[in-house]
Amino acid sequence: MSDAPTGPAPAAPDPWAALRALTPARIALGRAGASLPTAAHLEFQLAHARARDAVHDALDVARLVEALSVLGLGTVEVRSAAPDRATYLQRPDLGRRLDARSGAALAALAADGVDAAFVVADGLSARAAQAHAPPVLAALVPRLREAGWRLAPAVVALQGRVALGDEIGALLRARLVVVLLGERPGLSAPDSLGAYLTWEPRPGRTDAERNCVSNIRLEGLVPALAADRLHHLMLEAARRRLSGVALKDDHGRMLGP
Repeated sequence: MSDAPTGPAPAAPDPWAALRALTPARIALGRAGASLPTAAHLEFQLAHARARDAVHDALDVARLVEALSVLGLGTVEVRSAAPDRATYLQRPDLGRRLDARSGAALAALAADGVDAAFVVADGLSARAAQAHAPPVLAALVPRLREAGWRLAPAVVALQGRVALGDEIGALLRARLVVVLLGERPGLSAPDSLGAYLTWEPRPGRTDAERNCVSNIRLEGLVPALAADRLHHLMLEAARRRLSGVALKDDHGRMLGP
């Protein structure tokens, strides 16, 4: 008989490992009895905690304004009618309109009108707006200036929802408004930014009258490509004088063979 030590058999190769390396989706997690394995359960709890933290994170306005200063647009800070984060989460309607002081400040800025206004709002993920809005605008604004677009000062909005851009755009007399806003965090993406484009913004616009470019983040649609897509949509919206379901995003077909 051999005196060689014996031990547990080596673990079989995981056939799902290659596929899991290609996606953040939770696939083939396995099981321990009737439950998830401990590692998968702990990873889920960590992702859930990150998503909750992202919802409650505060926007660092001073740092965001500094990052936007390179655009040469100037900035103005506004607040929605939601006085705090708890109210914002419980009353979505208040996040869709400005408080009285902010409305008066924007009305005082309006002059002869502009071609476009940009709003950077915390939304449901301030970290997304903080990290990804500045590089998107840094890639987009110079191209619009080259095309002769007149741009309003960049608006930094606290406790803002998408529709807040309608009132902001109307007060600034903008032909078009783009709201860059932190999207609702998911379990694999707590820092996803969305860009919402509306032609002739005014209170009462519906979501069907907007175009959205979503999943803007380093692991999704990177800021440079998002700026490219927004540039195309903005030019088409101005040319056709509309946005929303009537404006199809054919940008992908333009890049194909």
